Amino acid sequence: MNWLAHLLLSEPNVENRLGNLLADIVKGTAREELNSHLQRGIACHQVIDRFTDSHIVVQRSKQRIDSSYRRFAGVLVDVFYDHFLAKNWTEYSNISLDEFTAEIYASFRAYPGQIPLVVREVISRVAAEDWLGSYRNVSGVENGLLRISRRLSRRRNRNFILTPAINELITHYDSLEYDFQEFFPQLFSHVQNWCLA
Repeated sequence: MNWLAHLLLSEPNVENRLGNLLADIVKGTAREELNSHLQRGIACHQVIDRFTDSHIVVQRSKQRIDSSYRRFAGVLVDVFYDHFLAKNWTEYSNISLDEFTAEIYASFRAYPGQIPLVVREVISRVAAEDWLGSYRNVSGVENGLLRISRRLSRRRNRNFILTPAINELITHYDSLEYDFQEFFPQLFSHVQNWCLA
């Protein structure tokens, strides 16, 4: 799942939510310097990823993606599922998507604890450009794919262009939404059980 889902599935406090995002940004020994609450958020992120990556419905969604994108099928499905979460938000949350994202952005900006500078910079961009709320529109998904393309290009010193993969969402829209609707309640339940353990 992508960031919107990770944040919704987090325990409802700023450090758990931040930790869920830090899992994608902070790697290796730098994680050890984070406080236990942030590390619990990272652990939650990992629980979500393990369940998602091994789930038969998610595998089915990945198979829908054209073979030319197969290497990135997992990334694409994560982003596409965030679109369906945003689109169907009221089925999973008692507050509006706009209220939720505003709360997230405000709490992240105000967080007084120690987090790496790069994380503060990412949070600033996420809020300024409303990355989370933008997933409700196909154009927002396309912009998300552009950001991922840039990140992959920098990381691998090669030019990656994932934006044309928006056509995979458009072509398989109903089937992918069906997959998401089958999968997400199971993920939600799994994470709730983990949090209570």
